[in-house]
Amino acid sequence: MKNKIFFLVGPTAVGKSEVSLRLARKLNAEIISCDSMQIYRGMDIIASKPTPVMRKKIRHYMIDIVSPAAEYNVSTYRKEALKKIKEIIKKGKTPLFVGGTGLYMSILIDGIFKAKAQNKKIRQRLYDELGEHGGKYLYKKLKKIDFEAATKIHPNDSRRIIRALEVFESTGKTISSLKQQRVGLGEKYEITVFCLNMERQELRERIKRRVDKMFSLGLAAEVKKLSKLRLSKTASQAIGIKELKGYSDGLYDLEKAREMIIQATCQYAKRQLTWFRKDKRIQWIEIDDRESPQSLATRILERII
Repeated sequence: MKNKIFFLVGPTAVGKSEVSLRLARKLNAEIISCDSMQIYRGMDIIASKPTPVMRKKIRHYMIDIVSPAAEYNVSTYRKEALKKIKEIIKKGKTPLFVGGTGLYMSILIDGIFKAKAQNKKIRQRLYDELGEHGGKYLYKKLKKIDFEAATKIHPNDSRRIIRALEVFESTGKTISSLKQQRVGLGEKYEITVFCLNMERQELRERIKRRVDKMFSLGLAAEVKKLSKLRLSKTASQAIGIKELKGYSDGLYDLEKAREMIIQATCQYAKRQLTWFRKDKRIQWIEIDDRESPQSLATRILERII
């Protein structure tokens, strides 16, 4: 019998944290964050971390584990998360991953290729070619080398195009062929993934309420404190940092910053859903604003049983 691992994913503000607490109790589970911003210390409000009260009720992992000034990547996340899975199972409990970072979920379930495929000189040359010839030039090059990868990457996604070309030039193998050699959690565990989703306008209203709550909790002060640090590339991409910098620089007022954060968050939620819709293993849970977290957890449990 394989041990079971559950994932509860979905767009930002859909209500994953509250549902996960109820679900964790029913599954005798402990929660592993699957969120690329919650790993950073000092980013409590901006990353919408589970509150200290929530984390007392159910043990959470992979939160507050690194400084926002430190670089952190998916490979490191995967290695640390795999350790937590073993710890939780050893205690006789079930791992429950909760979050909205699709890449983190994918790298865990599908695995990661182990070839040493990083070469800064090659990467820099490819970025130089991007600047000189444009993204279409690199995309055409990728189509000739690895047509399968090119069909899965948007022509405007320069970062992923360059990564695929870098892998080929570094190893002599296409990124598609290397991905086929990956070993993920599915080889050893029974994986079930649920994704919460709601009607777009309802989700937008939830996002508005969340942003207002973040401001009331002291979002502006937290971002001001973070701005004194030299943030890592990933941490600096947290929604709210760029928008509030414009406010602090006097480019616009606080209300404008709020509107920009809401808009950026809605766009992010759309990208999250686009990512999850590509994964046919996901079981979708359609919800509305009136249903309680307890009811949702019960519905999910009925699917499991």
